Amino acid sequence: MNRMTARSVTNMLIRLKSSEKAASAARFFKTEKGQYGYGDVFIGVTVPEQRKVAKLFKDLPLIEIETLLESEIHEYRLTALLILTYKPIDKEVYDFYMMHLQYVNNWDLVDSSAPYIVGAYLFDKDRMILEILSHSDKMWERRIAMVATQYFINKKDFSTTLFIAKNLLNDHHDLIHKAVGWMLREVGKRDRAVLSDFLEYHAARMPRTMLRYAIEHYSDAERKTIMAR
Repeated sequence: MNRMTARSVTNMLIRLKSSEKAASAARFFKTEKGQYGYGDVFIGVTVPEQRKVAKLFKDLPLIEIETLLESEIHEYRLTALLILTYKPIDKEVYDFYMMHLQYVNNWDLVDSSAPYIVGAYLFDKDRMILEILSHSDKMWERRIAMVATQYFINKKDFSTTLFIAKNLLNDHHDLIHKAVGWMLREVGKRDRAVLSDFLEYHAARMPRTMLRYAIEHYSDAERKTIMAR
């Protein structure tokens, strides 16, 4: 392959684009005025296709990834983030990601990158930045704080997940409710007692969407009892 550039990536993605898929994605990711994805632009490339492209360009230099990340086109940004996840997660990659958080601005961008970059890097380090992000006035940064802990959960380290979840119990945004509930559910899949203890103290004040997500794997009777708190 010739020298890797952002243009090489975009040319490949353009060859895969679909106007029909673009229109569907724009609706799915709520791009109308007043919705969370307002202003996002789609060209209609599927995530599996983007992953294939990202793997081909896993050695793309950070300066070229920056060009992709700064694009208004959603698939360019997601492919850039996927490329980052295929790199060794060291301080350079982590710092680059953190310096470009303003471009990680839809839920799939967060969910496809935060655990594998932020979570992976911070696993054996100080995690204070996650508390800071959990108090951000930017909704996507709060979601990053929560979803990044998926990496810890997979290592059966639940303390940071529970801590960040507590910080976000009173969050106003539905996408945060879903993220917190999702991470709590993942904790429960690995240790039901840990989740049940958390719910014993916090279920009564959890937003209903958050709580429903958290207890999806409980029995019908258990869910009914918990939801009644």
